[in-house]
Amino acid sequence: QVQLVESGGGSVQAGGSLTLSCITHGYTYPTYCLGWFRQAPGKEREGVAVIHNNGTTIYADSVKGRFTISQDKPENTLALQMNNLKPEDTAMYYCAAQTMRTNPAIQPLNAMRYNYWGQGTQVTVSS
Repeated sequence: QVQLVESGGGSVQAGGSLTLSCITHGYTYPTYCLGWFRQAPGKEREGVAVIHNNGTTIYADSVKGRFTISQDKPENTLALQMNNLKPEDTAMYYCAAQTMRTNPAIQPLNAMRYNYWGQGTQVTVSS
């Protein structure tokens, strides 16, 4: 059974840092992309950062220069280092995996591309 399990969320003040982790279990087929998404109350889920199987990374404009995505393949973990956090970063953060081919027109930061999701970890940033 495929599982993605996030951890590392919490409450911090603006300017602080958090590192999110995602442990993946249960699949042996290759992944095309792994990514982090977030969803704030009343808003749509948005892509934050993704990493291709070849190591290429893509970031949302709102987090460039502040967030870093990384992957440890032997350990089956995905991380998101978040620095200089802002109140607008407050959201539920989700780890996601794309293990099936999709329409190439669907961009990597588009949630439609991903077929496995974790349960989420809450990040709250106070001003």
